[in-house]
Amino acid sequence: MNDGTVTLPWLVFRQDDNGNRYRVGRYATRDEAQKIADTLHDRGHQQLYWVEKLGAKGAGD
Repeated sequence: MNDGTVTLPWLVFRQDDNGNRYRVGRYATRDEAQKIADTLHDRGHQQLYWVEKLGAKGAGD
């Protein structure tokens, strides 16, 4: 990261009741992304939240 850019390889996704998937955000660490996913899940909505690493199969699709 010598060029001043920040890498945010961890993605949080949401899937709604109709099966539509949305990227919620990008984060620097898996712990940070998981904390966001857990917080959203704990709100009691029926959506599914999960964390994937950018570049992993299926991530960002």
